[in-house]
Amino acid sequence: MFNYNVRGENIEVTPAIREYAEKKVSKLERFFDDAPDATAHVNLKIYPDKTAKAEVTIPLSFLVLRAEETTDDLYKSIDFVVDKLERQVRKYKTKINRKSREKGFEGLFEAEAAAGSVAEEADENLEIVRSKRIDLKPMDSEEAVLQMNMLGHDFFIYTDAETNEINIVYRRNDGRYGLIETATLNA
Repeated sequence: MFNYNVRGENIEVTPAIREYAEKKVSKLERFFDDAPDATAHVNLKIYPDKTAKAEVTIPLSFLVLRAEETTDDLYKSIDFVVDKLERQVRKYKTKINRKSREKGFEGLFEAEAAAGSVAEEADENLEIVRSKRIDLKPMDSEEAVLQMNMLGHDFFIYTDAETNEINIVYRRNDGRYGLIETATLNA
C-alpha cells in the first residue's frame, strides 16, 4: 500500500484535495501483485496565471514512476497525471514481466489480461533503431554542459574527473541544467 506525502505550493492542501489525490493515485496499486510499501510524493502548485500543476513521483525498488501535468484546473491536472502514470505502467508491464520470466523471477506486475495491441505497442515503442559507442572523457560538470551545448544535444554523458563515476548533465524544460550522479548498487 502506498503512503502519501501531499504538498502544496501557493495553495493550502485541504482535506478534500488530499483525499482526491490519494484516491486517484491509489488506483495504480491494482497493477502490482503485492501493493509495495512506497511513498507517493504528490506536489501541487498553483501559478500566478491561475494554472495548476500536479507532479507525482513514486520511487519503487525496481522502477520510478513519475509524471507531471499543468492545466487550468487542479483536479484535472491530478486526473491527467494519474492517466499518464497508468499508461507508463501499462507500457512497461509487458516488457518487465517478459524479462523477469526469462531470468526466472516472478512477474512484478499483476497478471492482467493485457490486450495484444498493448504488448505490440510496447514492443514497437521500445525498438532500438540506432546504437552508438562513446568514449567517456574525464571532466567536470561545467565542461560537460559546454560540450553538450556545442553538440546541440539535450544531454551529455561523461566521467566525473573527481569521483571517476559516470554522470549525466541535461537541459531542463525551464532552460536550466540538471545533473544526474550515478552510483553502483551492490546486488
